[in-house]
Amino acid sequence: MENSVNTGPFSGILVIDFSHGIDGPFGTQMLCDLGARVIKIEQSPHGDESRTYGPFVGGQSVSYAFINHGKESIKLNLNNNKDYNIFINMVKQADVLVDNHQSDIIHKLGLTLEKLHKINPKIIYASSSLFGHTSQLRNDSVYNIIIRALSGFMLENGISNSYNVCSCALLSDLCSGLYIFSGIVSALYARDKNGQGAHVDIAIFDSFFSLLSIGIISYIASQTPSSHFNKISPVIDKFDIFETKDKPIIMFSGNNDLFISLCKSLGKNEWINDKRFINEELRSKHKNDLKSMIEKILKSQSAEYWLEKANSSGAPFAPVLSLTEAAQIPQIQARKMIIKAGDIRVPGNPIKISGYPDHFIRQEAVSINQHSELLRHEFK
Repeated sequence: MENSVNTGPFSGILVIDFSHGIDGPFGTQMLCDLGARVIKIEQSPHGDESRTYGPFVGGQSVSYAFINHGKESIKLNLNNNKDYNIFINMVKQADVLVDNHQSDIIHKLGLTLEKLHKINPKIIYASSSLFGHTSQLRNDSVYNIIIRALSGFMLENGISNSYNVCSCALLSDLCSGLYIFSGIVSALYARDKNGQGAHVDIAIFDSFFSLLSIGIISYIASQTPSSHFNKISPVIDKFDIFETKDKPIIMFSGNNDLFISLCKSLGKNEWINDKRFINEELRSKHKNDLKSMIEKILKSQSAEYWLEKANSSGAPFAPVLSLTEAAQIPQIQARKMIIKAGDIRVPGNPIKISGYPDHFIRQEAVSINQHSELLRHEFK
């Protein structure tokens, strides 16, 4: 049963998705959005646990709909010989098999990579776990909040002396899902050249750690522990958030030309030749003085006033929006970054590829075992 609404570069690719929760289904959703046929296999009586994640619209989980629309669903009991044979027949025909630490079904079945490739030499097996298959750390009994703490992300981002827990609840899962997607795409490309299947091994810890690239670079260069990020960037002192009379704005002066535009927009041409600010190094050295001087001027007028000034001068200003405000800007509608999956609005796919439609209305999220009869007949 082809994905009748979505067509794309992965049309004709069959993905068997054993993953539950967020990371695996997010990765396979991107494949589905780009034309792949994704069959979601569920086992427990209630199916994927993300069906229970809030918020809910009309009794349906929006979180589940976001990463499981346009797929097909079948519930299999792999301890049952008939259901196990259906699964093996799926593996024989599949291009991709996806599993994650929340289901870990491939490991539980004793299906090693070698055994999978005996069944289907060209299959791409993608697995996501907390620490990866080559790690000495255990992949069970660890939650993603622990990953955020262990990776350095929590201490490095937005946590001041109060040590508030950062509000990036799903970021580690979504980041891992992106790497699952890109790993699968890379393995499929390699298969086109060498005709061989592969194992894509994604660790959520690795994925999250990779987000700290700037901090890692700073540590490698200095060999000293970094302090809490209580500023925009640990490397670049060229931009910051400033208060105006009513709302905060962000400003950037990444080179001398931009700093000159900034000075002109603020009506402070004399700063251009101020010995404290004549180049990037000196501006960084006197950044606290410069910020106080800028903010004193900005507080005299509204954010809208300064944004209009910036538009006419070319100075890089932008408002600091809430998520509610950001969702209303024309960019979101123009780029279809909020779409409809059936009757539920969910985030869209940011990957736009010419020659393929980017539909605003997509197939709805699958109910558990929705396609059982058709799939059992197809893979019997």
